[in-house]
Amino acid sequence: MKTGILSNFKGDLLGGITAGVIALPLAIALGVSSGMGAAAGIYGSIIVGMLAAIFGGTPTQISGPTGPLTVVVASVAAVHSDNPNLIFAAILLSGLFQIILGLLKVGKLVNFIPYPVISGFMSGIGAIIILLQVNSFLGLDFTGTPIDGVINVVKHIGNTDLYSVILGVLTLIIVFFTPKKLANIIPPPLTALILGTLAAVIFNFDVKTIGEIPRSFPNLTFPAFKLSEIETVIPIALTLAVLGSIDSLLTSLVADSLTGTKHQSNKELIGQGIGNMAAALFGGIVSCGATMRTAINIRSGGRTSLSGVIHSIFLIFVIIFFAPVAAKIPLSVLAGILIKVGVSIIDYKFIKLIKAAPRNDLIVMLLVFLITVFDDLILAVGVGVVLSSILFAANVAKQTDIKLVGLSNLSDENYIDEDLKNKTMIMHIDGTLFFGSASQIASRIDAVIDNRTVIIDCSNIKSMDISAVFALEDLVLTLKGKNVRVIIIFNNRDVAASTLKLGLRKLITHNDIAFSKEEAINSIQN
Repeated sequence: MKTGILSNFKGDLLGGITAGVIALPLAIALGVSSGMGAAAGIYGSIIVGMLAAIFGGTPTQISGPTGPLTVVVASVAAVHSDNPNLIFAAILLSGLFQIILGLLKVGKLVNFIPYPVISGFMSGIGAIIILLQVNSFLGLDFTGTPIDGVINVVKHIGNTDLYSVILGVLTLIIVFFTPKKLANIIPPPLTALILGTLAAVIFNFDVKTIGEIPRSFPNLTFPAFKLSEIETVIPIALTLAVLGSIDSLLTSLVADSLTGTKHQSNKELIGQGIGNMAAALFGGIVSCGATMRTAINIRSGGRTSLSGVIHSIFLIFVIIFFAPVAAKIPLSVLAGILIKVGVSIIDYKFIKLIKAAPRNDLIVMLLVFLITVFDDLILAVGVGVVLSSILFAANVAKQTDIKLVGLSNLSDENYIDEDLKNKTMIMHIDGTLFFGSASQIASRIDAVIDNRTVIIDCSNIKSMDISAVFALEDLVLTLKGKNVRVIIIFNNRDVAASTLKLGLRKLITHNDIAFSKEEAINSIQN
């Protein structure tokens, strides 16, 4: 039985070429949309696609420019269009940051990003891509934010180019309505690219095109930048690194589900980082694992990293032999292709469940969506994660149950002195005791302070953080200050030892600890 990179050569060959066919129009379109040019999009696809396949941890993953990353690059390019070195420096550093994230083994943390955050973010990215393409679709000149783009359309709608609109509409018809059987033979974006370009050439439409694409690879160039620009470069690099890592690892999960395999998340980040550092040195835009291209590769037979390498070789072949033809592709055709990309990124699965979705999840999703579209991508994810954590903590805190039961109410304790029973209170704590629920302990102090003895039953606590330990410490300190005896029931000796280390050791002795209710009650009479 064959093993290794050549074990599935035929499937990898077909998968890689098919993924390359899909990647070509997207690489060109996203390169142009990024503000760095079609060639930069193709270079990014080739370099990151090849190196991430070789060094990454997801054998079937196809990497290249994607919507979220392109939106970031476009926003930077709009401000620093006269300084491409700054952008490539940010891409270089983003790759370095990804390698560091991989070495620090933080790859699995993507699993802890709540779904409403991902949903709002991806839907926001989809909306941004659509809004950014409206001007090109109408044949209008524009660079700037999505909202500025809408304003520009309103101001200059009278300057709409009819030929651009015709080509754009033709593209939309092809990418949205191509029959599935035909789409399986030739990808709709490629069909739109070919037919749209042919129509423009045959009918001599005077429309804006992507312009010249070099037929050779650029020389290796280190993107130098001024020390004074470091404050600008690092935040951009961190944004690209985080978004690229999230996008890649989410795609890796998709690949796992399609192949029944398990990716290596930290190795994948290292591979992506190596690819992006190399791309920056050769004029390629930042890239990451691309879901659609990866899925196409797998469904076409790709199973090893060879498929990613073949995908890149195919794109090199296109540059060498078809660059002059590609230079004539109309921008409105690319806009139509990207509008389809934007529409496909929007999370309709969540939108369909809006009426039934929990209110907190809906709030998080909408807030992340709005911040993504109107403000900042990383801020959107950060706010979403923090808000989700707070709402989750509040929900868990509600599930923490603290009950006060007088010992006199327990019928099975008849052997205890009646006066002692009337002056003993049991505080049952059930659930997770943490910063969100710790305040519930403080609120019970007045209810127990008039007793001679208080038994704090912690045996059903699932977990306890430092805030909870300090709240427990304050309770014990207050009770002992009123000469109330305190007995704490723990699950076992390990839990007791770890809790005591956090601060209770100075307040209670081994005589104040029990490991069952019976043991605690018996110690009262000693």
